[in-house]
Amino acid sequence: MNNNKKWQNELEFLRAIIIKTELEKTKKWGGEVYTLNNGNVLMIGAFKNYVSIWFFNGVFLKDPYQVLVNSQDGKTKALRHWQFTSVEEMDEDKIMEYIQEAIENEKKGLKWKPEKSDEIEIPEILQEAFTSDKSFKDAFEELTSFKQKEYIEHIDSAKREVTKMSRLEKIKPMILEGVGLNDKYRK
Repeated sequence: MNNNKKWQNELEFLRAIIIKTELEKTKKWGGEVYTLNNGNVLMIGAFKNYVSIWFFNGVFLKDPYQVLVNSQDGKTKALRHWQFTSVEEMDEDKIMEYIQEAIENEKKGLKWKPEKSDEIEIPEILQEAFTSDKSFKDAFEELTSFKQKEYIEHIDSAKREVTKMSRLEKIKPMILEGVGLNDKYRK
């Protein structure tokens, strides 16, 4: 069963609340995103076991009812969401409180800024590749620190050594060309 059909009443309930605000509806990442002056404020979506309203800068919300969840502790920094499993548990006034606060935070320009870290820890497997190939090391050092971090995280996120080696072999030509891991997806 399509999740959007299963949760149609809950999604409509949320849309009916959001439409009362100044937010503009758009489509991003395959979902309904609501923006203010082109800034992402919130998103709604249906999943297998719940419907959720996501606040892009939810880390700044006061959360008086203790309903917001960080979906991936340690990874997700600013995004917070509120899950619902039925229209009956949805309180329009409370939901509107959170939405209005999120709108005010957007107007104030509150945005999560990632911590800047100049120090990049090179994984052992990559360090070994640099030792055996100076041109590869030089090409990596020419990349911006952002692109370097993308490659490092790509290798480090693999659990098995075999996967790390495979990823290293696949990214090596890209690094030698000075291309970032996700450049093809950027505008």
